[in-house]
Amino acid sequence: MTTSKTIVQKYGGSSVADIRKIRAVAAQVKARRDQGHRLCVVVSAMGKTTDELLQLAAQVAKAPPRRELDMLLTTGERASAALLAMALHDVGVDAISFTGSQAGIITNATHAGARVLEVRPYRVQDELDGGRVVVLAGFQGVSYAKEITTLGRGGSDTTAVALAAALDADCEIYSDVDGVWTSDPRVVPEATRIEALTHEEMQELAAAGAKVLNAQAVQFAKAKGIAIFALQTGLAAGNGTVVRKDAPAPVGGVRGVAHKNLLHRLVANDLTRLPAMLDFLARHQLPTGPVIAYAAGMGPIERRYQAHDARVEILVPPEDAHGFRRICAENIPEGARFWDGADVGAVSLVGQGILDDPRLLADSLRLLAAEKIDVDGISTSSFRVTFLVRADPEGAGSVGAVARLLHRRFVKAERAEPP
Repeated sequence: MTTSKTIVQKYGGSSVADIRKIRAVAAQVKARRDQGHRLCVVVSAMGKTTDELLQLAAQVAKAPPRRELDMLLTTGERASAALLAMALHDVGVDAISFTGSQAGIITNATHAGARVLEVRPYRVQDELDGGRVVVLAGFQGVSYAKEITTLGRGGSDTTAVALAAALDADCEIYSDVDGVWTSDPRVVPEATRIEALTHEEMQELAAAGAKVLNAQAVQFAKAKGIAIFALQTGLAAGNGTVVRKDAPAPVGGVRGVAHKNLLHRLVANDLTRLPAMLDFLARHQLPTGPVIAYAAGMGPIERRYQAHDARVEILVPPEDAHGFRRICAENIPEGARFWDGADVGAVSLVGQGILDDPRLLADSLRLLAAEKIDVDGISTSSFRVTFLVRADPEGAGSVGAVARLLHRRFVKAERAEPP
């Protein structure tokens, strides 16, 4: 077979949610292969399989070991990969399925949130050279100690980008959404599709709650100089959004608005407790979100650092924080507490040079104050301004209401250059 460029495609759980959809993906892969391309296809678990497996684990054990959770959860992606390979055979395409370890996805030893260290795609390359389509179970890898690991929610994106980097391939991420939008259209009806954005903007949007692409995957793509095409399953390549090194700056400085409905709060009234709190999260392999510190009082910095009327908070995202409440109840460090009943949500404005004009932050605060919306905290970076608000997804002053308000005020309709 005459070969053209290598393409790595990734299909999310909604794209392979049932047998009909798996057959549709097989037809799409076949059509792409028939154009002369070498195809490696990464798949997520079918539909809500991962959540269902977590529920099974909770039924058999109050505190399932994270190692065993990884062994359990990786079966979802393995099932998808095997079924898609079978469907491809059924339409006349020679295909083979691999687990993450068979494909050479090497990670660190962290369970439920491992990071990819390197990719050794020797078997994948051999099969591609032999004319086969390789179907890879996403979301998983293997440590140097031969332990099966998972890459966290959305980790199949990371699998695809890491493999594309190793194969010097294009990377296409397919889901049920046509690219990246200025906000979640289910929450913000005025949201529009973005034609192109930078790696940094996409990474900030993903970290702030946008679900189209995984933040670690975008970080990997940035480091390797890979463009990611976010596309909708069933539509021709060329639509959707491209994430790349350079993109036209957004009109008004704001590319989009992302949100998280829920963040847990780990709190202490003494800044000297922060190292123990961070060690606690690392020891139990729990995800760490933003750290917010308030140093009260006057005087030398050493005295303020130890002030007991100060406060430090770590905001913990619930994704991959399996058993967080139980772990806090049993092992929380002295002087710290899980602030039960005080969870917050976060709404973020994201864009290149978003703080170049300080009036944006000032206008945001005036707008929220005019609507009598309480802001529990603010964090900023060169690409993001985040407001902590009430955790309720809807209602006055809620995450959804704040997202709509800020989007309406700051996200301008624009026509970006085509990818």
